[in-house]
Amino acid sequence: MTVGIAVAVLVGVLALATALGVLLRHRTGRARTSPSSRGAGATEPRTDDLAPAAEYGPVATLVQFSTPTCARCPATRRQLDAIAGRHEGFRRIEVDLAERPELARRFDVMQTPTVLLLDADRRVRTRFGGPPRPAELAAALDTVLTAGTRESR
Repeated sequence: MTVGIAVAVLVGVLALATALGVLLRHRTGRARTSPSSRGAGATEPRTDDLAPAAEYGPVATLVQFSTPTCARCPATRRQLDAIAGRHEGFRRIEVDLAERPELARRFDVMQTPTVLLLDADRRVRTRFGGPPRPAELAAALDTVLTAGTRESR
């Protein structure tokens, strides 16, 4: 292999790695609406066995999937605790995937932290792969709050 070919291969690998990194960074923390909130009979996995019933919020619950080695999980925990503390009826549940690895497959968790926003009926309304972006999390919470207000009328 000549020096020119080796440099070309190296440049190609670096370009591919950079493109993949930019794509991953763009998707991390973005809100994705769950299939069950879109209707059309789509369903999410059951969420009623993630924690004891008393730990779920009467308005909404933020479920954080974490692992002991997750570097971004403590900051996400603090972010979600602050949000749950500001909104009455909101709670945060943390699930350690090292203790319950079957949940990673059931909820299609590909990275930690992964955060699910559950409504009062424990249906997944929104999911975030990675730490939630504050603006998108606020918008998702507003959606759950307005839907809950509409349903209580």
